[in-house]
Amino acid sequence: MNKKWTSLALALALGLSLTACAGGGNTTQTTPPETTAPAGSAAPVESAADSDLAYVTSNGKLKIGFTYFAPMNYIDDNGDFVGFETEFATAVCEKLGLEPDFQEINWDSKVMELDSKRIDCIWNGMTITPALTEALEIGDPYVKNYQVVVIRSADADKYKTTADLTDARVEAEAGSAGEAAIIGEDADPNLAQAQYTSVNKQVDALLEVKAGGADACVLDFVLAGAMVGQGDYSDLMVIPDLQLSVEEYGVGFRKGSDIAPAFNEAMQALIDDGTLNTIAEKYDLADLLLANQ
Repeated sequence: MNKKWTSLALALALGLSLTACAGGGNTTQTTPPETTAPAGSAAPVESAADSDLAYVTSNGKLKIGFTYFAPMNYIDDNGDFVGFETEFATAVCEKLGLEPDFQEINWDSKVMELDSKRIDCIWNGMTITPALTEALEIGDPYVKNYQVVVIRSADADKYKTTADLTDARVEAEAGSAGEAAIIGEDADPNLAQAQYTSVNKQVDALLEVKAGGADACVLDFVLAGAMVGQGDYSDLMVIPDLQLSVEEYGVGFRKGSDIAPAFNEAMQALIDDGTLNTIAEKYDLADLLLANQ
C-alpha cells in the first residue's frame, strides 16, 4: 500500500475511534432529554428526567400497580372493575389531569416493578412498613388496617388463639403484612412455629383454607371483612378478638418522587369535599378511614 492510501486509512481509523469514544457505544435513550432555560430566564425548565410528575404527565397517564383484592380492586357481578382503591385512584388522577392505567402485578416484586417503570405507583391496600418506607416514597396514610387469622368455621373450637396454630399449616401472600406476621422480625411467636407456605395472592390463601390445603391463613382485615363468611367463603370465619398488628395503608411511589406531594394535595382535596368519605362508605370502609378517626 502506498503512503497516500496508508495515511487515508489511518485518518479514517482515528475518526471512527474518536466517534466511538464520544458516543459511548450504541445506547437507547429511555427518558426525555434534560432541557434548560434560555439565557436570562428566571429558572431552568424542569424536565421529565428530573421530575417523576413531569414524566407521568408527559405520558398522560399514571400506571397503577395492583392485585385483585376486594373491596380495594376487584371485578363485580356485572363484570366491572370496581373497588375503593379503583375509585380513589381514579378521583386522584382526575385531580392531577391524568388517566388511570391499572396494571396487575406480582405483589412480592412490587418494588422492582416500580423501579423498572413498568408501573408508576403501588396502590392496592399497601401496608406501610419500615422496609417499604426505606425503599419507596410513600404518600400520607389514609386507611387503618390490621391482620387477622381465617379458619374453617368447622374448626372454631380447635383454633381459638395463635397458640393453637403452632403445628398448623398456615398460608399468607408473599411479601404481605400477613407473611410478616408469620415469619417477619416481629412475627407472632406461635405462628413462627407453624408450617408456613406463601401464595401469590391473598384470595389464593382463602381458597387453600376452604379446600383443606391449609388450616389457616393470615390476611388483611379489610379483605376478610369483605369476603369471609359470605358467598363462596361462607364456611370460613375470622378467629374472634385476634388482631396481629395495627397498621396503615399508603400509596408507594419511586424514592424521591415528586408525585407523592401532588398525591397528598389531591387526596386532601377529596377529603375536604367529602368525596373520599363517600367512596369509603360505598365499600363499608368509612370507619377505617383515617380522616374519620
